[in-house]
Amino acid sequence: MTTAMNQQDGTNRTPDTEQLVDLKCVFERPQALSDKPFHYCPGCSHGTYHRLIAEMIDEFGLLDRTVGICPVGCAVFAYEYFEVDMIEASHGRAPAVATGVKRSLPDRFVFTYQGDGDLASIGMGEIIHAAARGERITVFFVNNGIFGMTGGQMAPTSLLGQKTTTSVDGRDPRTTGHPIKVCELLSSLEGVAYLARVPLTSPKNINTCRKYMRKAIRAQTEDVGLGLVEVLSPCPVQWGMKPGDALHYIDETVVKAFPPGEFVDKLESPIKT
Repeated sequence: MTTAMNQQDGTNRTPDTEQLVDLKCVFERPQALSDKPFHYCPGCSHGTYHRLIAEMIDEFGLLDRTVGICPVGCAVFAYEYFEVDMIEASHGRAPAVATGVKRSLPDRFVFTYQGDGDLASIGMGEIIHAAARGERITVFFVNNGIFGMTGGQMAPTSLLGQKTTTSVDGRDPRTTGHPIKVCELLSSLEGVAYLARVPLTSPKNINTCRKYMRKAIRAQTEDVGLGLVEVLSPCPVQWGMKPGDALHYIDETVVKAFPPGEFVDKLESPIKT
């Protein structure tokens, strides 16, 4: 900080000292988030979602009793970024591992963090049966419509016509089927207490995501059932787009196939299942 010479007494002083006294911190790193730099590609929203999770852990006072389950995929190193106990699960098995942790330690807050390849492909059986059983876990699901870590292959959530390294002419429903919509699929299961989807493309949507995450966490802490929040995330590198263009692509194209909103909300019911 620079100093200025006082014209009256010739002494050095700090400019606007009186104003500095009134300053207060309005934004800081959550306690639950480590200070290690993220390894994610530029424009990816994994880092944003990590921060939101850490904010919620702090907000609910869960720092000392949280266990997170990492996926296999771009977020395979998620355990590096949270100041809570973390477990690395085999590919797709995060809901099964979370079930074991929650049943053996029911006082813990247990969450899984999974991408669309991990959850909706090899892990589809695990998430469906965990949801059917109404496991008291919280699932934070990242849908970027592609296998980002392994080379940009077509994922279960890739859009029709989307070009990937394994669908060079675009996804053809006659040979590879239609995109799997996880929220719509799980919404028919009785054990689900809360389901929502939101694109992480703007400050407004990030605030909406916070609101949805609070409900998904309450589904567990209030012993109602499974809660899941799906975020529509950009993958500029594997999509072959600039970060800004990737955000516009979600808002203009992806949301047509994966409409945002709340799909299940049983938190208002006085009856706990």
